[in-house]
Amino acid sequence: MSNTETQTDSPAATGDDPTGDDPAGEARTEEGTPAADEHELGAAGSQLSTTPEDRINAPALGVLGWARWFWRQLTSMRVALILLFLLSLGSIPGSLIPQDNVDPIKVEEFRNRHEALTPLYDKLGLFHVYSSVWFSAIYILLFISLIGCIVPRSWQFVGQLRGRPPAAPRRLTRLPAYTTWRTDAEPGQVLSAAQRMLGRRRFRVHTPGDAVAAEKGYLREAGNLVFHVALIVMLVAFAVGQLWKSEGGKLIVDGDGFSNTLTQYDDFRSGDLFDSDTLAPFGFSLHGFESSYERTGPEKGTAREFRAKVKYWEGADGTEHSDTIEVNEPLDVAGNKVYLLGNGYAPVVTVKDGQGDIAYQGPVPFLPQDKNLTSVGVVKVPDYRDKSGKKNQLGFQGRFTPTYALDAVRGPHSSFPALDFPVLSLNAFRGSLGIDSGLPQNVYQLDTRKMKQFKDEKGDLFRKALRPGETMTLPDGAGSLTFDGVKTWASFQISYQPSNGPALGGAMAALVGLAGSLFIQRRRVWVRAVRGDDGTTVVEMAGLGRSESAKLPEELADLAVALQPDAPPIADAPAGAPAGAPAADDQAADDQPTEGRRDDPGTTGPKTDDPKTDDRKTDDRGTNGRAADDADAQDDDPADPAEGEGARA
Repeated sequence: MSNTETQTDSPAATGDDPTGDDPAGEARTEEGTPAADEHELGAAGSQLSTTPEDRINAPALGVLGWARWFWRQLTSMRVALILLFLLSLGSIPGSLIPQDNVDPIKVEEFRNRHEALTPLYDKLGLFHVYSSVWFSAIYILLFISLIGCIVPRSWQFVGQLRGRPPAAPRRLTRLPAYTTWRTDAEPGQVLSAAQRMLGRRRFRVHTPGDAVAAEKGYLREAGNLVFHVALIVMLVAFAVGQLWKSEGGKLIVDGDGFSNTLTQYDDFRSGDLFDSDTLAPFGFSLHGFESSYERTGPEKGTAREFRAKVKYWEGADGTEHSDTIEVNEPLDVAGNKVYLLGNGYAPVVTVKDGQGDIAYQGPVPFLPQDKNLTSVGVVKVPDYRDKSGKKNQLGFQGRFTPTYALDAVRGPHSSFPALDFPVLSLNAFRGSLGIDSGLPQNVYQLDTRKMKQFKDEKGDLFRKALRPGETMTLPDGAGSLTFDGVKTWASFQISYQPSNGPALGGAMAALVGLAGSLFIQRRRVWVRAVRGDDGTTVVEMAGLGRSESAKLPEELADLAVALQPDAPPIADAPAGAPAGAPAADDQAADDQPTEGRRDDPGTTGPKTDDPKTDDRKTDDRGTNGRAADDADAQDDDPADPAEGEGARA
């Protein structure tokens, strides 16, 4: 009788209701035929039915349930990678767009050039990316995600270290690497020798029953944990560095000095939690700057050496020490690093007013514009009186060329960075410098909006090119400027980074941990020795790795060779199966028919050609049967959820 006929004869199949009631009514399909309700098929029908119910009885998560769900999502590897990717994307605008805490002048120039984009950038915080709300949120979430991932894995790893290697699987022939041989040595003697041999090779050894279980490669997981902990250390170090850092620049002319106070800096930047009262007491002065350049060949003019000679002091005693600062060789003083950034020339000038008095005297730094140190600069004279004694202000704007050259295309320029033929070319102005308005000014630029340029007797604009020792006399007895000589200057960056050491240590630890997690393989080895029916001892060795590795069979073969002096193979015994393949007798047993065979789980020796000896049941199940047997290698270690990865025949 068919299934359909059986269902038809039953009361449930015919839709008869013993009680005569049909509380659900007679439901019909689109064709007008009655539809089976839940009473027709019972519990099975309710599981098979796709008819939507009136309501879904799904349990409500509640606040605690949603919190657990959110925490599991946040601490997952997928979310951690997404946050790391977002952090990398967020760093892009911080590198391409000028930042307020790095160069406010460039930010202001960007605002003036892009008036349409500026309001949008302000709303998104793109001018202060690394202190913005959205970047801080990504940073903090990534930090929490890493901690939530590391803590449970650390406890799990501690449990693995305290545990013992699991007992040997029932069928070692199913493992990826396997070998066997027969010996006249006693089983206990073989197991003791295997335990000693594996111990010498730094395996953790355990001997349950008739087999030795050994495990090695715990540093793989340790390296993984070290890598993640190092990431947290680096994140904390970067946060501390951003909050408590200080950084400033100072240009110093040869013979001048610097003291670590806010008023001494040309520009100064600090973190949000930095306290200016904590500036370390130290200072230094420049006593000579040495530079050399290539004079011949295709690299003519290329710098060969930069060296600043300084004398520095620190602390309350004020004892001076001599040292040199070179590129990438900073001076370390009072926890600060002083870097050499650049160099240039400062023409020394003397300006006399209309009364013949000295209104200004000293070196004026000019800023380089090209590799040959063609430099531009200004001389500002705020205290000046004309020939009638009236107060006024002077300004000189010009160019300094260490090695003067002139052509029709470039005009006056420097052809070499050394002081081979120095020339100072200036234009003279008089009027208001704008320094009395209270607004900050760039000391290297001249605001000529309220000034007029001097003119010569012919009415042309007044300008003059001077060699050292020459004087430029201003028209109408307005005074003079003498080019006295040239000094060198050097620019320095004084940086205080309280977290550089931890950040460097975290980076090195991350590399070490990453190398360990990539190159160390966790693996297990079992050695079984039992007495065979012929009186000899059957030795079986098998290996299982956490991940597939071509070196596992090689290592097992090496261990087998190391054990054979204590368990020498019998000369006339069949050769052992190669590592990584099942024994020949076991393969033959797999090929035999399964009818009339018995399963004797108590037998642990290898299979032989004698059916009386090998009475274990061999399942003719192909790949699925082997996969099931591989699971036997994992059942003995319930505390290790990742046990047996890569254990495939």
